[in-house]
Amino acid sequence: MNSAAALPLAGGSISPRAFRTIVEVVHSYCGIALGPDKQNLVANRLRKRLVVLGLRTYDDYCDLLAADSTDTEIESLIDLITTNHTLFFREPEHFRFLSERVLPLLGPTMARSGKPVRMWSAACSSGEEPYTMAIVAAETQRREGGFQWRLLGSDISRAMVAASTRAVYSSSSLNGVPADLLHRYFLRGVRSRDGYVRVDPELQRQVRFDRINLLDPVYPVGELQHVIFCRNVMIYFDEESRAKVVKQLVRHLLPGGYLFVGYSESLGGLAHGLEAVSHGVYRRP
Repeated sequence: MNSAAALPLAGGSISPRAFRTIVEVVHSYCGIALGPDKQNLVANRLRKRLVVLGLRTYDDYCDLLAADSTDTEIESLIDLITTNHTLFFREPEHFRFLSERVLPLLGPTMARSGKPVRMWSAACSSGEEPYTMAIVAAETQRREGGFQWRLLGSDISRAMVAASTRAVYSSSSLNGVPADLLHRYFLRGVRSRDGYVRVDPELQRQVRFDRINLLDPVYPVGELQHVIFCRNVMIYFDEESRAKVVKQLVRHLLPGGYLFVGYSESLGGLAHGLEAVSHGVYRRP
């Protein structure tokens, strides 16, 4: 069969039944709510996947999803319809708050206890956010001294976890990074790797990555966290899923710990027990 014959019918149209099924699968698996306005986006992003799988229609693809007992194809679906776009030092006020107010407060206390400051970047995409947090922690440690830190980055996508672990990035993603930090924490590629950078291995070793679905009933993050970043993911959730995730995040946050959400996100209308301390920053009393 040639590739043209393998394309979905009607120039990429998707049946109401197929779209409804995909919406239900995505929402059930990861909490993302796809509205009717996303129908063309779903069709376009799945079009090549149908060709790869040798399927004729989106309804055939839904039948494949129903038979997927390992969730492998569901994970591929999530990767295709979600946008993993981020930069180093994105929404910079949060990192300034972390550097100037959170770590100088927590660092001395944890140094006296002999335990590290524990931080988690949930929904970390390709790793720019947790590595930015690591840079801030390392810089604060250089400036203040006397404390240790530990950082976890997680994402629902295995591909994003793998990319984060590789820690190789296009130079364009570092446009917001000051020159001295570029020199200190990144290695520039040469020859065939020109235009790319790698996170310095010493910093990279201090960040651990794992796959976590925020809708899972248990998060394998170990001890309670001092700092949790969960930014620019809950905007895709409906209110029920958002409430469930926030409740889980708060449960994993130490008293006195901080939860950061995206600039365009809000916890308004949710029962969370946190106090707002800055734009997109909440503290557990």
